[in-house]
Amino acid sequence: MSQGAADLGLSLSSLGTANVAQLTAEMKIKGKAKAAAQDFEAMFLNTMFQEMQTGIDGDGPFGGSGALKVWRSFLTNQYATTFAKAGGIGIANQVYQELLRQQGISS
Repeated sequence: MSQGAADLGLSLSSLGTANVAQLTAEMKIKGKAKAAAQDFEAMFLNTMFQEMQTGIDGDGPFGGSGALKVWRSFLTNQYATTFAKAGGIGIANQVYQELLRQQGISS
């Protein structure tokens, strides 16, 4: 094998390695963007659910004291996270697409 053919083989293998590295980096970015988009939607839903419950007061299992508000905040947070993971109301997908667009990556 001549020197030129060996150089060509080496450059082709490095090109393949570069493509694999680029794809791996894009997959990492997409994973982080998806998680950030879901977290954003969960935060939005949490705020929305908290506002829905501001006027609710009751005797509940904690007697309507400060403990009830703490319990409700945990429950509301769990609802929001579960809703967002199940597909939410569509905010996460739009945020995800925008995050990828800002990074110059196609979905």
